[in-house]
Amino acid sequence: MVTAHAAQRRPAVLGDLLPGSLARDAALVAGAAAFVGVAAQIAVPLPGTPVPVSAQPFAVLLAGAALGWARGGLGMLVYLLAGMAGVPWFADGGSGTGMPTLGYTIGFVAAAAVVGRLAERGGDRTPARTVGTMLAGTAIMYAAGVPYLMASLHVGLDRALHLGVTPFLAGDALKVLLAAGLLPAAWRLTGASRGRSA
Repeated sequence: MVTAHAAQRRPAVLGDLLPGSLARDAALVAGAAAFVGVAAQIAVPLPGTPVPVSAQPFAVLLAGAALGWARGGLGMLVYLLAGMAGVPWFADGGSGTGMPTLGYTIGFVAAAAVVGRLAERGGDRTPARTVGTMLAGTAIMYAAGVPYLMASLHVGLDRALHLGVTPFLAGDALKVLLAAGLLPAAWRLTGASRGRSA
């Protein structure tokens, strides 16, 4: 019983290392939304595509991994709804359904939740697992973003992939590798790296 109780108290994600409960969770959700909003301002337009190079997807993946599926997904939902309500923090400066990149932003909610769930199961404890976790989240963003891009620009799949995927693959690979270094290192620094692993 003591062992089982101790296992339940182990942190599932990095956010669990912070003290508190409801107030902590509310602050983490709001902080995740703000973190992604700030990251979205680090954006570089690319010629020939409405999708900018942005730090936003990396922030989404980190938020999901650090907060877990519920808080991470909720944080991205807050980000999405606040942006659609007029908070000027989307990467392309839009705020409604007319944005060709809105599909990616909708995908942030699912990506953060899936990455958070994988992290809860140990998907951010080693570099190899972190790579798999981050690739899954990145694929979800593309899977949501590309169909919306097709519909909003009235283009076919090949053109949408050319506009919304191909220019970003190298940068996303670097972000995945960076996360694979950062997240396991953060667990080692906390001394809690032997939490959940399966």
